[in-house]
Amino acid sequence: MFDSLSARLQDVFRGLRGEVRLTEQSVESALREIRMALLEADVNFKVVKAFVDRVRDRAVDQEVLRSLTPGQQVVRIVRDEMLALFGEIPGGLPPSSVTPRVILLLGLQGSGKTTTSGKLAVWLKRQGRHPVLVSTDVRRPAAIEQLGIVGRQSGAAVYDPAGNLDPVARAAGAVADARLRGFDVVIVDTAGRLHIDDELMDELVAIKRAVSPVDLLYVADAMTGQDAIKSAGEFNRRVGVTGVVLSKLDGDARGGAALSVVSVVGVPIAFVGSGERLQDLEPFHPDRVVSRVLGMGDVLSLIEKAEQAIDKDQAKQLEEKIRRDQFTLEDFRDQLRTLRRMGPLEHLLGMIPGMPNLKEAAPDGIDEKQVHRIEAIINSMTPHERRSHHVINGSRRKRIARGSGTSVEEVNRLLKQFVQMRKMLKVVGGMSSGQGGRGGMRKRMAALRSMMQG
Repeated sequence: MFDSLSARLQDVFRGLRGEVRLTEQSVESALREIRMALLEADVNFKVVKAFVDRVRDRAVDQEVLRSLTPGQQVVRIVRDEMLALFGEIPGGLPPSSVTPRVILLLGLQGSGKTTTSGKLAVWLKRQGRHPVLVSTDVRRPAAIEQLGIVGRQSGAAVYDPAGNLDPVARAAGAVADARLRGFDVVIVDTAGRLHIDDELMDELVAIKRAVSPVDLLYVADAMTGQDAIKSAGEFNRRVGVTGVVLSKLDGDARGGAALSVVSVVGVPIAFVGSGERLQDLEPFHPDRVVSRVLGMGDVLSLIEKAEQAIDKDQAKQLEEKIRRDQFTLEDFRDQLRTLRRMGPLEHLLGMIPGMPNLKEAAPDGIDEKQVHRIEAIINSMTPHERRSHHVINGSRRKRIARGSGTSVEEVNRLLKQFVQMRKMLKVVGGMSSGQGGRGGMRKRMAALRSMMQG
């Protein structure tokens, strides 16, 4: 979502780093570019003005201008001020001793509240909680059935009293049922509504009074930009909002909603949804988002995704294979499947510091379909061929190409790149006990990236 803004800001910073000495004129020129980048990213114009003024006040300080690294000083100032836009409250849910904890999801129709209910249930289950879902959307056709499906997919219980179509009674009944059955969290999925619809807003207030929620989360579609922020402000004024969930963050939104919400609405961003899977919800970490926007990567998020997707025993076995130079095509296929569980490859590469801009390094982008073609080629091999790639001669390559629906050229390219990858991993494996670290991660991802490009 922040790709365009990130590219613009990094261009500005490259220009500043090239300056031997900064002047007030060069700082002002850079600030004009930053202002245009933020406005084009759909950041609220009042937020942009205040942001640029604060950066200017700090950047034209004589200590910065006379610094030996003035460009880096300005980057640090921009980073600090972007962090200030998001506030100091960490993402996720604040601690609470209330049981059951009631979470009320609010928002416009189509913003993704029902899907967010399931994602939130999955996240809570990972924290060791026991959530139950309930829908109070009795007007939209099949809304209750949709939540039932989402509940089954997430593995969470769903409260659905037959014949009860009173939204307030359904919410209150879910809380009472949770107390009886030992559930410690109740997620209430409300009907989508406009803040100008007085009847529906009164219904929301009645639900709030009946269940006394700890959290009132406004689900905002990041694709709608400043309109979503304006609506969140009205909901906060009329009902009260404790946090915002930005959904569809993986879309083509320009990012202005995320940078404006705290300043305009006055409540923190609690969660962000960055994919269609129920696992694609994570607490909002301002420092990580700012690091990504400024091209500094986000290693912590990458590690967390890896820990969720990778089995520790399998990882240990793989490390031993790499050390002994026994990495096979079968192992490579398993690693591709693990990567797919972690999310889109392009997003993962964006989390690694120092990786080149994807659009510059790969003009045609990362071809995700290539993963499936590689898997098809490897699956068309015999177990012996997968474990001993050097036995694959010309006739075997033709058979593998026919079996996978690909060409001999694609099979040859895969085998050539796999040999190169084995050499790279052998070097990384040898460094892992000492100085491999982050550089090793970059090399592994770079090798995988070269094989994903179409």
